[in-house]
Amino acid sequence: MVSTISNPTLDPADAIYDEVIPARQPWSRIVKSGQTLRIIDLQGNQAVDTLLYNAHDSSERYSAPDTIVRQGNIFITTGTKIISNEGNVMMTVINDTCGRHDTVGGACSMESNSVRYGLHKKHLHACVENYLLELSKYEMNKRDLVSNINFYMNVPVSADGSLEIVDGISEAGKIVELQAEMDVMVLISNCPQVNNPCNAYNPTPIRLVIWDAPNHA
Repeated sequence: MVSTISNPTLDPADAIYDEVIPARQPWSRIVKSGQTLRIIDLQGNQAVDTLLYNAHDSSERYSAPDTIVRQGNIFITTGTKIISNEGNVMMTVINDTCGRHDTVGGACSMESNSVRYGLHKKHLHACVENYLLELSKYEMNKRDLVSNINFYMNVPVSADGSLEIVDGISEAGKIVELQAEMDVMVLISNCPQVNNPCNAYNPTPIRLVIWDAPNHA
């Protein structure tokens, strides 16, 4: 059973934001300090590629290496503090009913699709393209891309250091909740990948719900 470090009653009726994000689509929003973001895997095994930026200074952003070193763990789950490239805590995972999430698998791109699955796959839409489309709204570009979190994606690492994207461990209705420790711009690609098991070969919608900080509710 997956535990939580904080278990407030978060009623969707009290949320300030509640939307279903279609399969394959990008999304972004500023989550303010103290607010809670819940990501719901509606149908199971849907990879949710996520990046975080300081909402007031985008040069500060999610750092996979710093997060891994600080936690002493390559997987993200309840209690994980998501660390920026400046060593600051951006968000804390306060509830996770899936169990673990990937930090090393990276985001799919048209180029990686062609290398991994053949040139005939290069035309397929991918997470990097989603990111670039959404970043353009903030006058950001490819230089602003860094290694991302893959919520709900299963990338086990063997003793020899090899890794593989395999069937997910998530199920319909699993959730992960993140509490913002600063004002954060959250950027999501609801992964469009159809060539490996990260989405069970079938991209599906997700639901995003945000609650205000308790003293602002």
